[in-house]
Order: sequence, then C-alpha cells, then structure tokens
Amino acid sequence: MKEPKAIFLDMDGTLLNSHNRVSENTKGLIDRIREKGIYVFIATGRGKDEIYPTAPVGFEVDGVISSNGMTGYLGEKKLFEYTLPFTVVEKVVELARENQIYYELFPTSGPQQVERQDRTNLLKELKEPKPDVVGINEWRERKEALETHIRWVDQIEAGNYSKFYCFSRKPEKIRNWQSILEELNQDLPFSMSSSTINNIEIMVADKNKATGIQHVLDHLKLTADQIMAIGDSFNDESMFKLAGRTVAMKNAPAEVQAMTDEVTKYTNDEEGVYHYLTSVFFQG
Repeated sequence: MKEPKAIFLDMDGTLLNSHNRVSENTKGLIDRIREKGIYVFIATGRGKDEIYPTAPVGFEVDGVISSNGMTGYLGEKKLFEYTLPFTVVEKVVELARENQIYYELFPTSGPQQVERQDRTNLLKELKEPKPDVVGINEWRERKEALETHIRWVDQIEAGNYSKFYCFSRKPEKIRNWQSILEELNQDLPFSMSSSTINNIEIMVADKNKATGIQHVLDHLKLTADQIMAIGDSFNDESMFKLAGRTVAMKNAPAEVQAMTDEVTKYTNDEEGVYHYLTSVFFQG
C-alpha cells in the first residue's frame, strides 16, 4: 500500500514496554509522523484515563479508541460511546463473587470500580511470586491498578459502564469463567475478548476495535485500505481484519503474527514500534 493516511496503535505489548511506559523515542517519532499530516490513534483495551499516565510529558495523538472499541475520541471530542446494560453489570458482579473472580468494572469515564467485599479475591490473584504463565506487563498493570487506580465502592451503582476486565493467575480458572459467561451470554447481550490466557474482557455486544476504528474512518472520510494497524494480541484481530496494512509485534504469539502482513524486527522492550515506523516513514 501507499503511505498510510492513519495509524492505529495498540498499547500493552505494543507501544508500552514491560514497565508499561511509552519511550521518549517513540513519543518523538509520533510527533514527527503527525507533522507529516498522518493521523496517529491509540486503539487499546485500556480505559481512556489509563493511557496518558503511561507516556512522557507532552505525548499527543489525534484520538483514542478505548476499552476495545467501546468509546472513541477525536482529540477531546467524543465520537461514540457504548455501555453495558446494567442487568449485565449486576449479574457479572454477582457471578464473579460466587466464583471468586478478580474483576474491574470500567465506567465510560473515571477509574475502574470494584466492590469492597471483593477486595480479597483480587489480593489472592496478585499474591507474589508472579506465576511464569503471567506476562510481566499484565502483572505490573494489575499491581498498579490495585495500588492506585481502583475506586473501591460499597455497591456498584447504576451508570454508564464500558467493560469488565477479569484476571486470574491460573489460565484454567479463566477458561472455567469463560464457560460460565458463555452460559450467561445465552440470556444476556454482551461480547467477550481475551488479550492473554490470563484474562477475559466483557464488553457491549458486537462492538470491538474494528467497529471503533470504522467510526473514526467515517468521520475523517478515510477508507480501511488507507490505514495501518499495529498490535500484539488476540483482541487486535478485528482491527487486523479491517486495516489495509497490518503489523504484529515480534513479541506477539505466533498465532497473532500469522494474522498480519508484517512482523516488527524488534520487541516492545526494544522499541519495536519506534524502529518499525522509522523504517517506513523516514528511511524509505
């Protein structure tokens, strides 16, 4: 394809290193790409409020698709927002408690929420040492959430919520939880996605990163074949199917790499996005 008109970047395992930070080099490169008139967007499973604290001062993009396509912004203008039916929220919290599942509930704005009575379940899942099957990014992100990000509430109140994030140190526990959710899904509308074997996210039915990106494209009057998407995990599959040029990170699982046109030469800990985009836009 010709030089893309817009780039959509995943965060965890892609833009972010193992310390969940965007490098100064990558920040500077994004500035240079935007100066060329090319749009740069974040497309992440994170909530919007979780994005900018990971980046250097002055980090800017043209917009954000957060919570796996549940909310979208062009600059500070909200383009769209999807919310879970509160019947789904109530039932998932109830079942999570019964099955001692770690969960975080994300409002459309503000910090994620957990009921105080479920705190013990979260603490159990994050007991040291870290299991080998859990990626360091995910482990550190959950630690940070527990220490500083989560808003502990007596009861989840009716409101606008975009997704649940569920986690376990044991993949088999997540698989069992998925089976429970699949049974619930027969009666209530929602969708599910996983970025690792240790998590599952519960979102609005039939919405994902690709539907969010399409909203942005419609607004900017661009077509899918004019964009590039870079990611590393299974929740990036929908945007890989949409984008005209697709790139997986070197650190992505082999199954994810097989979904894309290209694979970066370097991992997220080696500034893979920085090196790849430099080669595309400034060494061609």
